Amino acid sequence: MNPAGGAYIILPYKEVVTDLRPTSKKLIDKHAMNDSTQLVTFTLDNCKFALPLPQVERIVNVVEITPLPKAPEIVIGIVNIQGRIIPVVDIRKRFRLPKREMNLNDKIILSQTSKRSVGIMVDSVVGVIEYPKQEVIIPEKILPGIEYIEGVAKLEGGLTLIHNIDSFLSLEEEKTLERWMVQ
Repeated sequence: MNPAGGAYIILPYKEVVTDLRPTSKKLIDKHAMNDSTQLVTFTLDNCKFALPLPQVERIVNVVEITPLPKAPEIVIGIVNIQGRIIPVVDIRKRFRLPKREMNLNDKIILSQTSKRSVGIMVDSVVGVIEYPKQEVIIPEKILPGIEYIEGVAKLEGGLTLIHNIDSFLSLEEEKTLERWMVQ
């Protein structure tokens, strides 16, 4: 039980390391709860974050990232994942977390925005949780105009920010990245 009284389920990390799209239903359906949301939880420094499971395609170990000249500041570079060239973003900059060097234990969460696949560099992936939708606190209730998040979940270990993957790049950053990816 979480502190707000609702139940949530944490699945072990090993169950989400590979491709999540085909297996996500199998992993979650046996634990399904009415009117809940499924979240992939991860950490940056000591902060907890989450992405909605349907937006997560896969989690991979960190690989060599090729820098992109003149890319938006949030874009670290690109990676080749099974023949697909995917931009990788550093969301630390969006949340004013200190920059740090890449670590061999880091993970890249391959996510699908409304426009493209994108990799998100994270320190670790905790697992997949099931959380009641009615208990997600919407940003407007915290502070109107908050960017980059679609909600906050109260979990046993503290607050978890749920990201809005489609708002990571500004319109200008999106255009710059689009120009580069087309070349």
